[in-house]
Amino acid sequence: MSAIRLLVLGAVRQHGRAHGYQVRNDLEYWGAHEWSNAKPGSIYHALKQMAKQGMLIAHEIAPSTVGGPPRTEYGITEKGTQEYLTLLRESLTSYDQKPDVLSAALGFVVDLGREEALELLEERVRGIEEWRTAVTEHYVPADGPGQLGHIGEIMNFWVHSADSGAEWTRGLIQRIKGGAYTFAGEGEPFVGVLSAGEENPYSTGETHPEDAE
Repeated sequence: MSAIRLLVLGAVRQHGRAHGYQVRNDLEYWGAHEWSNAKPGSIYHALKQMAKQGMLIAHEIAPSTVGGPPRTEYGITEKGTQEYLTLLRESLTSYDQKPDVLSAALGFVVDLGREEALELLEERVRGIEEWRTAVTEHYVPADGPGQLGHIGEIMNFWVHSADSGAEWTRGLIQRIKGGAYTFAGEGEPFVGVLSAGEENPYSTGETHPEDAE
């Protein structure tokens, strides 16, 4: 799974309606250009592609007061909302997701109810534990990687990664059970997007031909 679809759908959904540069600005504010494939070209391509697929609807708005062509604002459709929630749930439960996909899901986890988020994270831990049990039938971590020569370092790396991933997930589960964060239906959520005109301290400052669209 690519993180870009989840990131773009989630960012548009948080705004209600947003033009491409707003989406790019938000993702740079989250540092997504550093830990994912959310580069300007990928963001603008994803917006146009998902509009063609019926997940987003494109609205042409009036030109800016300083001139220039009309900008396109995107809103999420019912189909897009269903895709977004599916991607979010899959990203939280799949133990073998790439770090950028899991990172994207964590940025939107509060769009779910608290109990559902807990269930999904607990499912993630079970998946990690099942995977570890399966692979350690052939590789015993206590015996060290040397039992398989230097090739054993590959399995050693994956087992240690699984253990640390499970430990981190259990910690998050405990924090959520302890009341951390505001989830859907619990009140005003934490605002993770920039308001109109607010300066982005983490902007790359790089321009892209589609920034003005």
